Amino acid sequence: MSPGPDTGDRVMNGQVINRDKLAEVAGEVRAFYNAHPYPPPVTDLDGYRQSWQDQERRRTDHHLLWPFTPFQECRSILVAGCGTSQAARYALRHPSTRVVGIDVSSTSLEQTEALKRQYDLTHLELHELPVERVRELGLNFDKIICTGVLHHLPDPDMGLGALRNVLAPSGAMHLMMYATYGRTGVSMLQEYCRRLDVGLSDSEVLDLANTLKALPPQHPMAHLLYETSDFRSKAGVTDALLHPKDRAYTVPQLYELLDQAGLVFERWVRQAPYLPQCGEVGQSPHGPRLARLEPAEQYAAIELFRGTMARHSAIVYRSDRPEKNQAIRFDDAHWLKYVPIRIPQTVCVEERVPEGAVAVLVNPGHTYSDLYLPVSQEEKCLFDAIDGKRTIEKIVQTVYASNNREQRDHARSFFEKLWWYDQVVFDASQKKV
Repeated sequence: MSPGPDTGDRVMNGQVINRDKLAEVAGEVRAFYNAHPYPPPVTDLDGYRQSWQDQERRRTDHHLLWPFTPFQECRSILVAGCGTSQAARYALRHPSTRVVGIDVSSTSLEQTEALKRQYDLTHLELHELPVERVRELGLNFDKIICTGVLHHLPDPDMGLGALRNVLAPSGAMHLMMYATYGRTGVSMLQEYCRRLDVGLSDSEVLDLANTLKALPPQHPMAHLLYETSDFRSKAGVTDALLHPKDRAYTVPQLYELLDQAGLVFERWVRQAPYLPQCGEVGQSPHGPRLARLEPAEQYAAIELFRGTMARHSAIVYRSDRPEKNQAIRFDDAHWLKYVPIRIPQTVCVEERVPEGAVAVLVNPGHTYSDLYLPVSQEEKCLFDAIDGKRTIEKIVQTVYASNNREQRDHARSFFEKLWWYDQVVFDASQKKV
């Protein structure tokens, strides 16, 4: 991104974009969400609040972002583009944390304000403010949540750069962006709606929703109708197909966006779909070729291979983060000091399992049917011994009486697979650097 002429224009993708045009697009997006708030407003978050009462769940969430930092509640969280309820949800998750929500839609903020009053969320602050002007808050944040927002901005680079500037040096950002290839069908139907001049009235949206029922099963968007909730409501259909501004990113484009903003990729929130060692592709003739690629190239190749990823959800840090070499790894002795913590959603299936296995581990958040992990009786004992307190070393000593090198190597391979398949996070704060 570079400055344009002295009019204040900006250069995006090699084209000069007039700042008045950027303001016009921003106004269209604001007007869209004022008239069509998203997600659909809710009035009951009792179940959500209850599900986050368990401190271990918050600990799991912490170590997903900061594996090498001892668990502690965040001091401050920013929900950028908080919509109708997201900031309230984070305030319910973290009752002792300062949570700030910003959004350009006054309608969405009114919905969140109602939830704030209903649940007495005195630690939640709300501001009608665009992402690009977040520095006006005069605050830095330990954690920034920005999901489903940047791809709607007239200038995503500017928005992400603004967020980076308010991220604490050791902070973490959860970023979600639309993915190009998996949204091919969405893009086609957006163009279809433009050609038919489909408007935003209730009757036109209802006609569109009913027309989608006739979508051929071979259409590139057909799978999304069944796999996501976006098309099960008027608000979802409107946001997905009639939004005035959105764009999508391939993995390389996402990396470029992060680099331009002074951010670095750490991991995918759910990483198994991107890893060549997970699922059937790892057993294919191309498995060894994929394994030789650098991680970013692996992710780009797997995105192309899977073909239906509709969004990228990543954890990113500042590129000048003071802590270095924070990646989870199993090629040295430090892995024994990791404390494995089960992902709360993990399901252990013990019926109709593959031959040689006694159980299969599944993360329900995965949408690909090949992302399951068969486990042997020995591995099941290791998995059952995970209590969120013992290190891998202690678990190995408990399960294996002799604890020889072969058993230790098998344990290392198994815990690494649990990590790959999004079955555990690690508290690696006991690791000696």
